[in-house]
Amino acid sequence: MFVAYSHWTVSQNLGDALNAVAFVLAIFFCVLLHEFGHSLTAAIYGIRTRDITLLPIGGVAQLERMPDKPLHELWVALAGPMVNVVIALALIAWLVFSRSFQPWQELTVTSGPFIERLLVVNVFLVLFNMLPAFPMDGGRVLRAGLAMALDYTKATQIAAVVGQAMALLFGLFGILSGNWFLVFIAFFVWIGAASEASFAQLKSAMAGLPVARAMMTRFHVLHPDHPISHVMSLVVAGSQHDFPVVENDQVVGVLSRQGLINGLTSSGPESPVRQSMETEFVTVDANEMLEVAFHKLRSCACTTVPVVSQGRLVGLLTMDNVGEFVTIQTALRNRR
Repeated sequence: MFVAYSHWTVSQNLGDALNAVAFVLAIFFCVLLHEFGHSLTAAIYGIRTRDITLLPIGGVAQLERMPDKPLHELWVALAGPMVNVVIALALIAWLVFSRSFQPWQELTVTSGPFIERLLVVNVFLVLFNMLPAFPMDGGRVLRAGLAMALDYTKATQIAAVVGQAMALLFGLFGILSGNWFLVFIAFFVWIGAASEASFAQLKSAMAGLPVARAMMTRFHVLHPDHPISHVMSLVVAGSQHDFPVVENDQVVGVLSRQGLINGLTSSGPESPVRQSMETEFVTVDANEMLEVAFHKLRSCACTTVPVVSQGRLVGLLTMDNVGEFVTIQTALRNRR
């Protein structure tokens, strides 16, 4: 609506307004195809895509995890820009076949032949995404190339430093030229590089360790028939927010903080836990690798996962205790 209104106020022409809307939709369609390129290539290596988000400055395909092998990450990262290369070549072929090329000097962001402007956008998407800086694809390509010869964490740190150096240059140039959009891009790149470096350190600290090393072993357990008022006293007296619910030595549910609040609001403090607990939940095995369990914890959009061994509850895995465990492991490694 904003695009249509802004063009209408300039030209007072409905055709121009509709053309502008169609051009923006075409750009987002190209971005969507770009993200599908990442997703479909990741699927070849057994990696699912949780969702694809389209943003004003591009798109993001949220993969369940990054590829384990550098070569696989390289292909996943290159797949998106290659989609834009294919689109650009197809548009060039159409322009050549139809003999409808117009002088490039006449092109602007808002005026000029539709196909040629879309061609320029796809070329820009390729060049922009191949900049060697996280979170762009070029940063992942750089990391994958370095990881073929270096440790993954070290490769990520180098790629992050390169990205942050580029962000500083973008930000400085944007401030000096008064281009605040470039300053925003610089901030986006800086945060992306720092986030990627932190996640690589997290992955390194968890590598090769079982869940049993990081899980909580001191926690309160509920029975489905416990009243909500009993849980209230446990929450006030301690720091546990989510509670496993066990019946006949089997985990039958999880009562989260939100479930507790909803139960108090809708049913009152004397209602049983079974009315408010979640019966669909994720569990992990105590011997499972911590890195795999952490991905499950992130994917389930929950804060606590019960840990079981031979079907019996033996611990809890939370974002907080994983973070504390990683902090300790990192400090120990730095000391060594």
